[in-house]
Amino acid sequence: MSTARTVLETEEHQALRAAVAALGRRYGRDYMTTVIREGSHTRELWAEAAKLGYLGVNLPEAYGGGGGGMAELSIVLEELGAAGSPLLMMIVSPAICGTVIARFGTEDQKRTWLPGLADGGLTMAFGITEPDAGSNAHRITTTARRDGDGWVLSGRKVFVSGVDIADATLIVGRTEDARSGKLKPCLFIVPRDAPGFGRNRIDMELHAPEKQFELVLDDVRLPADALVGDEDAGLLQLFAGLNPERIMTAAFGIGMGRFALGRAVEYARARQVWKEPIGAHQAIAHPLATAHIDLELARLMMQKAARLYDEGDDTGAGEAANMAKYAAGEACVKAVDQAVHTLGGNGLTREYGLASLITASRVARIAPVSREMILNYVSHQTLGLPKSY
Repeated sequence: MSTARTVLETEEHQALRAAVAALGRRYGRDYMTTVIREGSHTRELWAEAAKLGYLGVNLPEAYGGGGGGMAELSIVLEELGAAGSPLLMMIVSPAICGTVIARFGTEDQKRTWLPGLADGGLTMAFGITEPDAGSNAHRITTTARRDGDGWVLSGRKVFVSGVDIADATLIVGRTEDARSGKLKPCLFIVPRDAPGFGRNRIDMELHAPEKQFELVLDDVRLPADALVGDEDAGLLQLFAGLNPERIMTAAFGIGMGRFALGRAVEYARARQVWKEPIGAHQAIAHPLATAHIDLELARLMMQKAARLYDEGDDTGAGEAANMAKYAAGEACVKAVDQAVHTLGGNGLTREYGLASLITASRVARIAPVSREMILNYVSHQTLGLPKSY
């Protein structure tokens, strides 16, 4: 651990980082590639991380969590990623769904879901993206209408991770405001076995344990208590979940970039073509140094975003979380690219486990929101520039 990181992090955070790194090393990239090749899931790592209290480290202690926040949860995902074994569902289940339910759920919803999300016994997916709307909450067409004491939910979602292993999916829909007639975002818990709730797997070139699905909600009937939080505060509640998603996506990208960079540095120290190892040549050393700097800078912004969020500054956290996600996505892609290039032909072999990251690293640029939309956010919200749309 660098001196700078030691200064910025508490002793508790340093201990957490070291402990999770040790767990990650016991599994490593070979475990992940085996799981992917077999078409299985990361059940063993998920269960052990849960048993050690890492999955629910951000959830309230009163419901079985660790009582921490996004600062702690992002450390967990980053270190698992740096070991080559990232758990993508951490972004969804404890970070988005757990946070939303902990902040806005009813007491019954908290008792029903949070202990299971914390100990790994329950998993939740998150459905917001639609075929025509992307992640634009203002264009979502999945609608919920009142039906007696309950709701009827209809619509489609795409690119929903882990629905096959999730006990329920937190769906972003829209309800009609009786006063204005306008549609407003709301969040609903949809159990996996709800009648009318169908799923179709999307065939992806991206190889990962977490599968992607299209969801079809065909007049799915839900009880009144399926609605999370206040119907009139849906947008606030939605963004309370999206900020952790961006922070955790940054952690995902930073961890992956660190793993790739570590492999490249190890290779550059040992690989000898002429008199000195190739790492002695500036054409190799400088791009790797640049990749390291970019990853460290991205971590700083991620730490800022996590701290702002944990302190309750949703507005400040929104800006920082978007910047962190952007920085981490760019740093991850560049680190992976440079790592593969450093190894040359070896970088494309299965033995070194880097080639598959070329596709995987793009995730941090594309999801959950593209880098272009983040640049729009910063130009409009931070710089006050006019919109072109």
